[in-house]
Amino acid sequence: MANAAINPAALPKPQGYSHGTLSGNTLYLGGQTALDKDMKIVAGGIVEQFRQAFHNVLTTLREVGGEPGDLVSVTIYLTDLEDYQAHGKEIGIAWREMAGRSYPAMAGIGCTRLWQPEAMIEILGVAVIPAERLLPTGGPVSDGGQ
Repeated sequence: MANAAINPAALPKPQGYSHGTLSGNTLYLGGQTALDKDMKIVAGGIVEQFRQAFHNVLTTLREVGGEPGDLVSVTIYLTDLEDYQAHGKEIGIAWREMAGRSYPAMAGIGCTRLWQPEAMIEILGVAVIPAERLLPTGGPVSDGGQ
C-alpha cells in the first residue's frame, strides 16, 4: 500500500508539506501550529494557541476516520515551557474537552522558536486507526504543491 497525503480542506492548503501521511493504518501527523483558516496564528496566548493547534491535529486525524483515542504519541514543541506549565490546568481542561480522557505517550520539548515567529506551540503526533474505521484517502503522497 502506498503512502497517502492527508490534507483536509478545512485546514490551510499546504505548500511543500502534508498535514498528515497515512501509511497502512498508521497516520503520521505533521506539526501543527495555531494557524487558523486565514493562515494567521490565533491571538490570546498559550491556551488559545494550544486549542487551535490541537484542533488542527484532530481535523487531520478525523479526515481518515480517526478519533482522539487513536493517538499513540504526541509531541509538543514550546517556545515558553514556563508559560505552558503555568496554564497546565486550562490546557488539561481543553485536552479533555477535545479528546476526552485518552492520553497517549507524550513529550513536551522547549525550543527557541517555531516556523511562524508568533507561534508559541507546535503539536505533532502518530495515530493508529482501526481498519474498520479507516476512510479512503485522496491518493499517494505528492510533492505538496511544489
